[in-house]
Amino acid sequence: MADSRLVDLSHEIEHGMVTYRGLPSPAISDWLSREASSTRYAAGTTFQIGKIDMLANTGTYIDAPFHRYNDGRDIAGYVLEAIADLPGVVVRASPGARRAIDVSRFKEYDVRGKAVLVHTGWDAHWRTDTYSGGQHPFLTKDAAEYLVKAGTVLVGIDSLNIDDDKDGSRPAHTILLGAGVAIVEHMTNLAALPDTGFRFFAVPPRVKGMGSFPVRAFARLER
Repeated sequence: MADSRLVDLSHEIEHGMVTYRGLPSPAISDWLSREASSTRYAAGTTFQIGKIDMLANTGTYIDAPFHRYNDGRDIAGYVLEAIADLPGVVVRASPGARRAIDVSRFKEYDVRGKAVLVHTGWDAHWRTDTYSGGQHPFLTKDAAEYLVKAGTVLVGIDSLNIDDDKDGSRPAHTILLGAGVAIVEHMTNLAALPDTGFRFFAVPPRVKGMGSFPVRAFARLER
């Protein structure tokens, strides 16, 4: 649209990068190289066919209820209306040493029917030891409960995990995904967004049997 602009909110995925320390990194290679393809086509005509082996939880990705619940909707089950062209609101919540982002951070916002993007600034540490060093910001149980009751449809965060990774019960995932609220983790560039006045998109391929998958998350800002 001539009267709008797009803002990318996703990390690049590249060979060998680390999203979660200790988990396998993506392996990106040629299945068919340009050199090899030269024997298949006319002189001067080449193609590349790539191959990637990676975990679903790589880069910026979306979680579906199946990520947490065996009988939950999988990635392919998301209707576009649940993950695309959503009115968005950015919650500025840099918690500092406290780490926990509680319900008090959300009560001043109108979140009903919206994608709520939590801007912590933790993406500044992406691909460093600090990023996955156990001190990332996260949502508390009461914050997740409030967002569900208030009618939020999607919650995103620019941090390692929407939960405290030291808490094995994963309350934010449990509550949000249990209510059908989509989660987008490892976002970036939220500082480039206004607090409101944008539409949010986080659409994965329609892959059956997957609870998470990378997305190209972005916002459309109205001028």
